Amino acid sequence: MRPYHQIPIWECGEPLVEIPLELFAVESPHPYEKLGAIYGEYSPYYLRQSVVSRLITAQNYLELLRPRWRIQIFDGYRPVAVQQFMVDYSFSMAMRERGLIEAELTPLQRQEIWQAVYEIWAVPSLDEKTPPPHSTGAAVDVTLIDDSGHIVNMGSPIDELSERSHPDYYIHNEQPEGQEYHTHRQLLYDVMLKAGFQRNPKEWWHFCYGDQMWAWLKSQPTAIYGRV
Repeated sequence: MRPYHQIPIWECGEPLVEIPLELFAVESPHPYEKLGAIYGEYSPYYLRQSVVSRLITAQNYLELLRPRWRIQIFDGYRPVAVQQFMVDYSFSMAMRERGLIEAELTPLQRQEIWQAVYEIWAVPSLDEKTPPPHSTGAAVDVTLIDDSGHIVNMGSPIDELSERSHPDYYIHNEQPEGQEYHTHRQLLYDVMLKAGFQRNPKEWWHFCYGDQMWAWLKSQPTAIYGRV
């Protein structure tokens, strides 16, 4: 259970709609599809209608501040099955990075790896009261593309299992590179916040509107989007 799971959901019934990708930057094929994830009826470039509208608003704000810069959509809607796929994939990658073999893991090692995975990834719950944020169509993972078409360096890649993923990791870093990373993260935060989004406290790239995490961060009594 995450703190936001205590927030009740009053589903508003708003549909998932396709993100107008011509307004944004996008990686193709999708990063998780390249790994073998199967999305089914909706692609990862779908979100709730109001979330898409706010994403367009954020892009417009960005263009006012940085002409010809674009928001890059990394991931939007994510079925629970894809959430499970990526959780399992992350566990396997974390295990390999530590030079470990699953059959030889001690209980303590297994617990430590799962703890690292769930620092970033939501539990792929099928309980309608505790949906993974992306499975509601209300959460989106984004970064920035500069006016030369290059991905802006944020100081860590999306989905990294480390403290560098925390939004304010570089806030007190005295190195010029660290300050630049924080400035980029703050720019992304500012345009998304102005459009009505809230940011995951542990992920610089994850923003949401209308789901349980958003309601929890905004001190709202209910969420308006449940699992799709």
